[in-house]
Amino acid sequence: MSFTQLDPPLPVDIEGKGQGFAFAVIDYGQEHNLIWVTGLSNSGEIWCAPNPKVRLQTNWTMGRTPAAPGWESVTLAPIKPS
Repeated sequence: MSFTQLDPPLPVDIEGKGQGFAFAVIDYGQEHNLIWVTGLSNSGEIWCAPNPKVRLQTNWTMGRTPAAPGWESVTLAPIKPS
């Protein structure tokens, strides 16, 4: 098991809970989903969400536009060398 603090936190959308910032990830190993430790923006609640329920928030600058139902339709911007 590993616990990794994210710095900076990632803006995510937890299906069924809302938007927030993931500030840590728990990895229990290859037989389990990653668990995203997330503080929700609207309620202040902290939830541990399994990987299939976590999505990156829309970010126009990075090329993440609102997707039609189905995450596979999102086109991510390519990584550009600095």
